[in-house]
Amino acid sequence: MSKDLNQCNFIGRLSKPPESRFLPSGEAVANFSIAVGDDYKDKQGQKVEQTEWVNISAFGKLAEICSEYLKKGSKVYVSGKMNTRKWQDQNGQDRYSTGIKLKEMIMLDSKDSNQGEPAQRNNFSSAPQQPSGVIDDFSDDIPF
Repeated sequence: MSKDLNQCNFIGRLSKPPESRFLPSGEAVANFSIAVGDDYKDKQGQKVEQTEWVNISAFGKLAEICSEYLKKGSKVYVSGKMNTRKWQDQNGQDRYSTGIKLKEMIMLDSKDSNQGEPAQRNNFSSAPQQPSGVIDDFSDDIPF
């Protein structure tokens, strides 16, 4: 099997607070969407703005953090894997939804938006973090 890359990165704003719940296993799940904007010039040279909505699903501790700290309008950097889910509607028709399974989230808003303070960047990840100051097993035996 080839080593392909499934990684999506976005910066956007939440459309509403995360919806959170717990799976039967007890694991937390948070779902939210962010608006990501883009603009371009049309044939007449007019600026056209467009917005795409990205659905995000977070699990475990990362879901708990999202539920606690994110709110409508929060600006975030998100990184994760694209995931397509298949389900059936009430008529038995196959439906598909595509979203991002969150691996990392960084809050980009200022600590107190009303005070104009510098941005507070809090980096949260679902991957286990290595203690600061610890370097991976590094050898001085470099072959060149």
